[in-house]
Amino acid sequence: MSIMKLQAGQTAVITGAGSGFGLELARLGAARGLNLVLADVQQDALDKVYAELSEQGAQVVALRTDVSRAEDVEALAVACQERFGAPNIVINNAGVAHGGLIWEHSQRDWEWVLGVNLWGVIHGVRVFTPLMLEAAKNDPTWYGHIVNVASMAGLLNSPNMGAYNVSKHAVVSLSETLYQDLALVTHQVHTSVLCPHFVPTGIHQSHRNRPTELRSEGKPTPSQIIAQAMSTKAVTSGKVSAADTAKRVFDAIEAGQFYVYTHPQALAMVKTRMEDVVQGRNPTDPFEGKPEIGESLKKALRDAMS
Repeated sequence: MSIMKLQAGQTAVITGAGSGFGLELARLGAARGLNLVLADVQQDALDKVYAELSEQGAQVVALRTDVSRAEDVEALAVACQERFGAPNIVINNAGVAHGGLIWEHSQRDWEWVLGVNLWGVIHGVRVFTPLMLEAAKNDPTWYGHIVNVASMAGLLNSPNMGAYNVSKHAVVSLSETLYQDLALVTHQVHTSVLCPHFVPTGIHQSHRNRPTELRSEGKPTPSQIIAQAMSTKAVTSGKVSAADTAKRVFDAIEAGQFYVYTHPQALAMVKTRMEDVVQGRNPTDPFEGKPEIGESLKKALRDAMS
């Protein structure tokens, strides 16, 4: 497999660039001399990163983008083409989190989570991959790489996080299929999937950007309140930073590495899940190693439902 080397003057498209992983990826891209096409649904955050990186001399296009909307992602591609041509790197990073018992997710909850986490990646792959393949076809020295941001939740199934789990499992499947499909037609465009565990990024506050028309009509259920509290605690206590994660992504691009992890130790739980599947046994208790957490969650949910 031919490996892509990052070089100044290449172009990177990054969604969700106003905060978290996206912001740090943009900063690292600017430091590496990349042209940047940045997207975020939060205009003030996007304006801030645009000003920061432009002042450092980076070539930046910033466009407010709701990745769940096909027309927004298509407009992002047009802006990229007009300014820089086909992107060498596309990082489908934008994501939101929402928890609670799976049957308590409203239709609006599902539409919001799947719209951003899954359809955002679908649109990114659908819109940008043909541009990259065309660039590769026209220049045998041109290389490209697509990074889809999933989660360890795409390899596991933590309880009380149903919609998020579903969306991230789909992103892993999409990415694995993209890897195989690209290998059939080119050696110049590759892909990776990032599966971070708990990293302080602000994703636990993603409801701040939830569209009015997709906000829940009623009050949060007890399970959703519990999930929000657990998510906030887990994310804010993460020891691996968003900047560390951004570096791992760029390293993975240059290494041609498909699976990218922030917490390799979490793969022990993935192995257990895979053994459950292969052996046909019932799913292992996810709190087997920390039963006190499982008992606490069980008690809180049962007390709330009684």
